[in-house]
Amino acid sequence: MMAREMRPAKGQLAISAGWLARLPVPAALLFVLASACGSSDDGQGPTNTGQACQLATDCYPGIDPTTLKGEPVCMTRVPDGYCTHECTQDLDCCAVTGECPNGLPQVCAPFESTGDMNCFLSCETEDVTNAGFADSTAFCQAKANAAFICRSTGGGSQNRKVCVPNG
Repeated sequence: MMAREMRPAKGQLAISAGWLARLPVPAALLFVLASACGSSDDGQGPTNTGQACQLATDCYPGIDPTTLKGEPVCMTRVPDGYCTHECTQDLDCCAVTGECPNGLPQVCAPFESTGDMNCFLSCETEDVTNAGFADSTAFCQAKANAAFICRSTGGGSQNRKVCVPNG
């Protein structure tokens, strides 16, 4: 019995190992690398505040830390770390050119009753609805990171709703 060739449905692209093998080596390598580098996010992930870290020196790459409106901090109380910096008011967050290149809203708040004030990605109701979302966790997952949730900073009377890693 003769093997029947499977044809793709209309509108689908057929890519077989044979097709890839016939490409010149540089083109095949480029195809494999480009395929491996795909991303499911919209490019709006945290680029400074909220990015993963192990040390404060991992935070705010390309920005002179002395220009920030507070000392850089790597919060290790959240999974994979959370880059932020000290602040006294909301205006201290995103105050330096390049600090917030994705334009995500940030707030200055204490975290878990430490008394330390730091910048966080905001998921307060106004910020969420202004971005066209009804659900604050969906906002955090779409705009910050798929593993983030919206939660209270737990800072007593100065609580704010912020996007942080789940955990």
